[in-house]
Amino acid sequence: MNKLLDRGKFFVDPGEEIYCGEVVGEHTRERDLNINICKTKKLTNVRAAGSDEKITLPPPVKMSLEEMLEYIREDELVEVTPHHMRIRKILLDPMDRKRAGNGADDE
Repeated sequence: MNKLLDRGKFFVDPGEEIYCGEVVGEHTRERDLNINICKTKKLTNVRAAGSDEKITLPPPVKMSLEEMLEYIREDELVEVTPHHMRIRKILLDPMDRKRAGNGADDE
């Protein structure tokens, strides 16, 4: 998530469970961006001194149900469960969205 900070704001906390098609943030530009936020740092036994930095992420943007309903686009839904409120794409798979003619990927 640290490498994506310059791309926009996040709606999820680090370590939060997510799935394909979930909107995890707002891109700084108008178009959607398809990213894999679950990529982890490659672990090796060799470390260079000072190469690991302490990373502090800004708190995620938390929205109420009303704010989410106002925020979503025509290709998105608000998913409400007993434990979570999430914004997701109607078509979860990015290839399905391309085939449908949206041309837009999810964030």
